[in-house]
Amino acid sequence: MTSLQPGDTIGILGGGQLGRMMALAAARYGLHVHIYDPEGAPPAAEVSAQQTRASYTDETALKAFARACDVITYEFENIPRESLDILQNLATLRPDIASLETSQDRLIEKRFLEDLGLAVAPYAPVDRSDDIAAAHEALGRETILKTRRLGYDGKGQASLKGDEDCFAAWRSIGEKSAVLETRVPFIAEISAIIVRAGNGTAASYDIPVNTHKSGILDTSAVGCFTDFKVPADLARQAQTAAIRIADALGHVGVLTAEFFVTETHALLVNEIAPRVHNSGHWTMDACLCDQFDNHVRAIAGWPLGSTDRHSDALMTNLIGEDENRYDQFLSASDVQVHLYGKTEARKGRKMGHITQIAPR
Repeated sequence: MTSLQPGDTIGILGGGQLGRMMALAAARYGLHVHIYDPEGAPPAAEVSAQQTRASYTDETALKAFARACDVITYEFENIPRESLDILQNLATLRPDIASLETSQDRLIEKRFLEDLGLAVAPYAPVDRSDDIAAAHEALGRETILKTRRLGYDGKGQASLKGDEDCFAAWRSIGEKSAVLETRVPFIAEISAIIVRAGNGTAASYDIPVNTHKSGILDTSAVGCFTDFKVPADLARQAQTAAIRIADALGHVGVLTAEFFVTETHALLVNEIAPRVHNSGHWTMDACLCDQFDNHVRAIAGWPLGSTDRHSDALMTNLIGEDENRYDQFLSASDVQVHLYGKTEARKGRKMGHITQIAPR
């Protein structure tokens, strides 16, 4: 695996806040960043050396982008396979296509996890409206319908309970191929955030406990900021599972696995993200080497940094007009503010985050 040198260029597919924070981490190491995004002024472009503004299906632009980069990574999964083939033929893609293809489709992802011996919530594939009623009955009549592709932050989902209209749920997700899952009772939602180098070495961050509002991550907490204390054996189990996933994919970089903790303290994998993740933002203020630093190190072919936590932390997303309270947050002596530079504070849009820290 070839290592980068300071002054080399990392290409990032996607110019949102994750790309922005990756670009800032890369700059710390003297690396240049080239953003590829269809938008005119995405957040990551403000802090990057260069941007290509083009569609993810523009073959000419993709080829030029690949030739301009020493390694290419991404901040989101929904990139067409044909585009990835173009890029991988001309440049090094880290993580590679296997990680993307597996996480792009919920059905493929669930079957992959089961093949590894990891537990997921009971589910059934749904390819047409007629499949839903029978599957809903078989799965216990409390279910969630999720599109196989493109859903995030609660989008592309519909809840079903009892005799609710299955056809209405099908229409609400755009009548797309989907997965119907049993709504499993759980006592906590947690994430395992790991980083894997090209030589197979891996490291894990401490396990955050997550809360959501309207399908969007609200908080991620470690240490004194969470009432649910993740037992050490459960934390090791989650971290081991995430590393197994990364090993099976040959993944290079950060990978996040989200879990439900059931009432019996069993773990069910909810989903995986083959990239830096919102639930790992607390590492920016509570660890010497955060998830963005370690992702850059891994894809650059450099030694991984320490994942040890020096502080307890509570990360809270700033959604929509929450950003307007930035001056209030700036006045707090134990809070760090991270704003993403987005111009429009739409409802449900992640505009930034804050991290409250305390001595460990």
